[in-house]
Amino acid sequence: MMEQYHALKAQAGECLLFYRMGDFFELFFDDAKVAAGVLDIALTSRGESGGESVPMCGVPVHAADGYLARLIRAGHRVAIAEQVETPDEAKARAKAEGKPSSKVLVAREIIRFVTAGTLTEDALLEPRRANRLAAVCEVRGSVGIAACDISTGRLELEECGPDGLATALSRLGAREIVAPEDWEPAPADATLRPPSDFASERGRQRLQELHQVATLDAFGDFGRAMLAAAGGLLAYLEHAGRGTMPFLLPPTINATDATMAIDEASRTSLEITATQSGERAGSLLGTVDRCVTSAGARLLAEDLSAPLARKTEIEARLALVRFFHEDPILRGDVRLALRAIPDVARALARLVADRGSPRDLGQVRDGLAQARDLHGSLSRLPDRPALLDTLLPDLTGHGALVDELSRALVPSPPTERQSGGYIASGYDHALDALRETSGNARRAIAAMEARYRQETGISALKIKHNGVLGYFIEVPARHGDALMKPDSGFTHRQTMANAVRFNSVHLHEEASRIAEAGGHALAAEEAHFEALVEAVVTAREAIARTADALARIDVAAALAERAAEGDWCAPVIEDAPCLEIVGGRHPVVEAALTKAGERFVPNDCVLNLPDGGLHRAQALPEQGRTGATSRLWLIGGPNMGGKSTFLRANALIVLLAQAGSYVPATSARIGLVDRLFSRVGASDNLARGRSTFMVEMVETATILAQATTRSFVILDEVGRGTSTYDGLALAWAVAEAIHEKNRSRCLFATHYHELARLAESCDALSLHHVRAREWRGDLVLLHEVAEGPADRSYGLAVAKLAGVPGAVIDRASTILAKLEKGREETGGLASGLGDLPLFSAAAQAQQEECDTLRDRLSGLDIDALSPREALDLLYDLKREAGES
Repeated sequence: MMEQYHALKAQAGECLLFYRMGDFFELFFDDAKVAAGVLDIALTSRGESGGESVPMCGVPVHAADGYLARLIRAGHRVAIAEQVETPDEAKARAKAEGKPSSKVLVAREIIRFVTAGTLTEDALLEPRRANRLAAVCEVRGSVGIAACDISTGRLELEECGPDGLATALSRLGAREIVAPEDWEPAPADATLRPPSDFASERGRQRLQELHQVATLDAFGDFGRAMLAAAGGLLAYLEHAGRGTMPFLLPPTINATDATMAIDEASRTSLEITATQSGERAGSLLGTVDRCVTSAGARLLAEDLSAPLARKTEIEARLALVRFFHEDPILRGDVRLALRAIPDVARALARLVADRGSPRDLGQVRDGLAQARDLHGSLSRLPDRPALLDTLLPDLTGHGALVDELSRALVPSPPTERQSGGYIASGYDHALDALRETSGNARRAIAAMEARYRQETGISALKIKHNGVLGYFIEVPARHGDALMKPDSGFTHRQTMANAVRFNSVHLHEEASRIAEAGGHALAAEEAHFEALVEAVVTAREAIARTADALARIDVAAALAERAAEGDWCAPVIEDAPCLEIVGGRHPVVEAALTKAGERFVPNDCVLNLPDGGLHRAQALPEQGRTGATSRLWLIGGPNMGGKSTFLRANALIVLLAQAGSYVPATSARIGLVDRLFSRVGASDNLARGRSTFMVEMVETATILAQATTRSFVILDEVGRGTSTYDGLALAWAVAEAIHEKNRSRCLFATHYHELARLAESCDALSLHHVRAREWRGDLVLLHEVAEGPADRSYGLAVAKLAGVPGAVIDRASTILAKLEKGREETGGLASGLGDLPLFSAAAQAQQEECDTLRDRLSGLDIDALSPREALDLLYDLKREAGES
């Protein structure tokens, strides 16, 4: 057995090997140690290898999915080695080969590799999250990306420059990445595969073979890098499935200019689909999601991850949201209907991949039936938006399939098909007859049990069944001798501690009838299952379109529900690079405050290109231009005053609008944003040797290199991670660069009051601050954004709020007064520090030493000193000088 195990382990490579032994999957050696630690199960041993016991652990086959899920979440991959023949088949094979049947080993093969990106089972997947696998490679300076979710069949191809790979991968959120093993820029966590898998021409051939077409022209114009990535993806899927390919729809192309670009750092900062700790709750998605279907929730996550960048497409989504928002009764009816629809897309994928169950067939049936009903109610409505008219045809057209599945399946089919019972009565009369025969035989056995009790006088006599003996007669041990007699009509089979088991001719005949009828019934049900699956597979692309249409309707109705809950408004989308938000609110913070019974303070934000007639030479107000003609706001004020919340709120409003959602504001007019950048919050990346300040500078450099006139940038406290002068200089230069070179719409929060002078030279910059007041020694944060520069940062007041001891606050006040006095008198920040005891202590000590020496020397009568005393005095003075 160990020889067979080692041969399979060599095929499994770095994957943990699940080796099937009866009702368990066993793991050995290092695999067992790893699995036992992750799964918190007992580590035992079996036999010896090299003189040492073999570590071993196992999991039950019936519960394997749960253990697999935990291993996958822990970052492991698993190879499944199944028994591919029965013990009887193994014995027959051994006999044919002339080997002793007593020593034959059941054949086993790796039937599948289970990895993070190749999951289809419900138990292994998160219902409301897509599960993408991505393949990446580079061809002549272009990076190709092929991404699929085999749980729904979606396949996307795109191409970008090397510097755009990280942004694309962060948008896709792939659970697993595959790359050529000889590609140096491959992501650090990628699964490496042979470079030959990533040949572009082979990729083209694989796609043509998969979709049974002679050319890919009907699907789109694919570049060589896209085809190479597709080849690597399909080769990996074939490897993982051991030759069985999953369900994949025809490929679609993700155009780089079709969506708003958001780099990984900005996604993390804005917490779009997950918080910085990785939780869904507390993220924008978690706050916005009101979808009633899993497919809708997955689509909403994709919409928020990749907001649109084309006005017509955004407006089409907004029109559908408005359609449901303006009719609450319709919205409620649609959401009620959608709530009853199962996850058709994932059920379909399992059926196509030959991993389906009768329950999956039932989910396809129920989902398509509900879609047909929904089509009937929506198609009768007047003044439908164009997007809904586009979706409606995909909700129908499955009448014959739904009717066939409805006739064939019981109302609630089981997840397992080995025991049968999922084909409805009346669908197949021959099957009904087999079931009747089996049922009659069971009734006959019950009658036989009653007759045997009467004939033998043994009231405790029972007819039982198990998987080893089949049907047998069991009596208590004290009655065994009575049935052992030759003329009793019973044949002894087994003696137990407390019971004796027998057989009889009549029981054997009835058992044979039951087994034969039951076996034929199971075979008939299996044949019907395969025929029904084939019917579903034949219509797979149309069913997938229905699933997509249902998800899009769910997203629109859910966004309308969220807008109604929060009194959100419909944004107006403009081509011009403007941003005019009235009463804007941070959706996540507002939700948290509402839950706590508090009110969020809304704020306005107006960013526009300067009027054509304005020139820098024109006189500017002392506080800078007003927001009406500025595209860069410089925002000061105290910590905890709401600067970061204000910045993020406006970024999220832009993101929501371009995703096709209403926004948390009184009104909003938003010019299309091509790239969204967020440099807010402190973080480090010690694993890559980057301090907090280095991370800040890398992110700032990315913004300066990539932001355009159509971008939206939020920056908070640039330069705070270094010295005051360095930080001020960097913040000043960055603000100037964004104003003069990038010319992006930008919100720039800072504590450097000196930056207010930028308003004298930057005609598109205006000064703002978050308001705060001190009342009877306490700081009151108003969370309002007002025009004009901040008068101070209120740092000491915030420190007091945070609980810093009063003595420290008093000391800091003294130091602050000295610093401000020194700056006023000399213009230098460090001026006046010498007057403080902390900084003048050394000078004071030196002065005291000089005074002591002077007193000692002035008291000496030099003429009275002997040569010896004078010499000793010199030594003493020298020693004291050395000590000091």
